[in-house]
Amino acid sequence: MSCAISAVEGLSALLFEQKAAFNAQGAVSASLRRGRIQRVIDMLVDHHPALVEAMDADFGGRPRGFSLMNDVLGALGSLKHARDHLEGWMQDEPRQVFSPYDQLGAQAWVMYQPKGTVGILGTWNAPLYTLLSPLASALAAGNRAILKPSEVVPRTAALVARLVGELFDPLEVGVVTGGADLAQAFTAQPFDHLVFTGSTEVARSVMRNAAQNLVPVTLELGGKSPVIVARSADLETAAFRIALSKTTNSGQVCINPDLVYVPREQLEAFIEAFAGAYRRFVPEVSDNPDVVAVVNPRHLARVENLVGQARQAGARVLSLPHALAADGQNRRRPLQLVIDPPQDSLIMHEEIFGPAMVVLPYDEVDQVIGQINARPRPLALYYFGNDALEQRHVLEHTLSGGVTLNDVMMHAALHDAPFGGIGGSGMGHYHGREGFLQFSHLRSVLKAPDHDPRGEWGLLPPYSEHFEAAMLAQITRD
Repeated sequence: MSCAISAVEGLSALLFEQKAAFNAQGAVSASLRRGRIQRVIDMLVDHHPALVEAMDADFGGRPRGFSLMNDVLGALGSLKHARDHLEGWMQDEPRQVFSPYDQLGAQAWVMYQPKGTVGILGTWNAPLYTLLSPLASALAAGNRAILKPSEVVPRTAALVARLVGELFDPLEVGVVTGGADLAQAFTAQPFDHLVFTGSTEVARSVMRNAAQNLVPVTLELGGKSPVIVARSADLETAAFRIALSKTTNSGQVCINPDLVYVPREQLEAFIEAFAGAYRRFVPEVSDNPDVVAVVNPRHLARVENLVGQARQAGARVLSLPHALAADGQNRRRPLQLVIDPPQDSLIMHEEIFGPAMVVLPYDEVDQVIGQINARPRPLALYYFGNDALEQRHVLEHTLSGGVTLNDVMMHAALHDAPFGGIGGSGMGHYHGREGFLQFSHLRSVLKAPDHDPRGEWGLLPPYSEHFEAAMLAQITRD
């Protein structure tokens, strides 16, 4: 077994050796794929206390229960679903052969083959999940993998590297650790597929680097995920469920609601209901072990700047449960509810990714749809309401990575449905069969019949005078 690799030279050497081992092996059996996935499952089951402790230390305060739910159980769900279904996914799929070769005994099928080595760059806000959920799909498809945990959570990264090194030959699954320089080098390697979870800005650099080697990418990004509270919605239920979502990782979630649109005449009622629900979840902040800290001072300063700039521009800001003096040692913060900021405010355009949320009044739902479509496509969209026609109208006139109706963030927990973005929120998927397909090469195979009739049909050179007429006769509208 090998320890983690930190040098760029070691990364390049590991990738070269993984590729050589993959080419030498040939077919990857279902039992081998299941065994690899099971080892990751065993790692999480056996070492979850230490992993949770590392995440708590890296954040400067992260509830054990949340880390278990979000990262350990979330990853286990992806891994177990892939383990239990991969054998059915990997079977050759028969395809129809064109006439008359089908009548002569020709056969065709699609093989689902692994691509080779998949590089996976995780992110800090879900440091296990963003590594191991895509790894589940990659291993199910028969690939090998090299993981790069986020340097923002160094204790978690080091522990993942040690545990994976104890359980896997690095030629199967390896881990590299390091900072931004290593991440930059990582994305420039000739992987067979690359997965990145993070910001849209960094994703542009990832794509540029990957393009140098024509490496296909899966990008899981974010964006300003909107919520539409319709006039037909139960306002108390909507406020309760949205408030609950804002307690999740202190908003440091890629599908967390950024913008909440509320009918103008219901704005104050919604704010009151939301504030009441949030204060019940979070009655106080500074010494509350249920509140996740903002991960580091830099991210905290960024969120506070977004809120401060909106306040200076004239927005009303409500602090829930109450404002706290800045404390660099304790990065737990109240939720800042920013109400109807000017359209040119930074918080209206930059992803918040922290304990803040924007509430906007609207008059007509089509105005909201227009605003949503004027921005980059979000990773998630949420609709609260019981008007089936309006619900369908919203679904058909917007685009987002995924949707939850009458709740928020729930669709991402579907293990048998693809998770991914579109446009500015990313590309590609993992989870379920679509994740398996993402990391597979779909290889078409045609097996020709023993008898070749083309000579009898006059389709071989030298062409007869009837050849062109035979071709023209087939150009029809039916």
